[in-house]
Amino acid sequence: MLLFHVFVGLACLYVLVRHVRYLAWPRWAKVGFAVLLVIGAQHHLYSRIAFGSMFLPEFPQPIVVAINVLFGVVFFLVWFQLAYDLIGLVLRWVIVRRKLYAPVMLRTIMSFAAIALACFGVNQAMRVPEIKEMDVIIRDLPDGFDGYRMVQLTDLHISKLYDRPWVAEVVEKTNALEADLIVITGDLIDGELPLRYDDVQPLHDLVAPDGVITIPGNHEYYFGYENWMRHFGGLNMLALENDHIVLGRGDDQLTIAGVTDLRADRTNRPEPDVAKALEGRPENAPVILLDHQPKMARDAAPLGVDLQLSGHTHGGMVWGFDNIVAMLNGGFVSGMYDIEGMQLYVNNGTAQWPGFAIRVGVPGELTVITLRKG
Repeated sequence: MLLFHVFVGLACLYVLVRHVRYLAWPRWAKVGFAVLLVIGAQHHLYSRIAFGSMFLPEFPQPIVVAINVLFGVVFFLVWFQLAYDLIGLVLRWVIVRRKLYAPVMLRTIMSFAAIALACFGVNQAMRVPEIKEMDVIIRDLPDGFDGYRMVQLTDLHISKLYDRPWVAEVVEKTNALEADLIVITGDLIDGELPLRYDDVQPLHDLVAPDGVITIPGNHEYYFGYENWMRHFGGLNMLALENDHIVLGRGDDQLTIAGVTDLRADRTNRPEPDVAKALEGRPENAPVILLDHQPKMARDAAPLGVDLQLSGHTHGGMVWGFDNIVAMLNGGFVSGMYDIEGMQLYVNNGTAQWPGFAIRVGVPGELTVITLRKG
């Protein structure tokens, strides 16, 4: 984590030296802008000092919103200034071969564009997402499950930013879909159980004929894993940890399997094991696997999985940034992939990690998946 703070600090320093320093603003305005950017850039460090974890910005919600906007301004200014500098180098050394001077107002325009994008991005990240409906064809799907409807929620990150009223709205919107099954593919919370107890209570009201199934994400391991797994059970959710259940429609069957998260290996807890999760499953029942992170999908494909549902990537969060996020997740970031006949769906996420709550061009999802016989 120290490397993360250093990297963000260097990015902020680059913005200060290459951008803020040359703004055509009064000195007091430039100093004030610089101070705000430093505050926003290092808010993860303040969270670690104040609350013991960079994953827990436990400040009042207006402050969490403000620091996300400031962090977004730094994020966008890094990319704007990189483009500015690279274009300047190409023009100077390759095309024109002499030093050019950009309009004085250009940096001011860049600053206000970054502020506008950051405000828009935080606003989009905080919204309860629109419903996304999609059909997924499953080879040899039993007739009894043709038209079977599942809602996938993922990366709720229930926290100071996504609090009880937000969760209650998600629950109401989900229940209105009247799906057969609700699955939540990890990262439900940010914070220890006593901090989030009230905020997660609306999840108890999720209703579907075949119930609510969840799996752990990496964030569950940061905040009292065993406590949360027990509590999810008390909220009428079935937590699958390298295990499966079999759903029935008459003589027809469908297997829903779920695994733990890759973070488990750093906490001396059971690592994700798809083979173990599938032990004893009916041979002729199609398999839907719930795995928070998509990067292990190539390992699951040869084991008889028909469809894997994942989250974790948030779809890349910002258009154009998705390529970098994909590199960190086995090449998967958003949407449907075919892996040796297995389908992988990577959900953009219902919410965002409150440490980087920004969405631009990558909307959140409240996803309805209808299974169709292929």
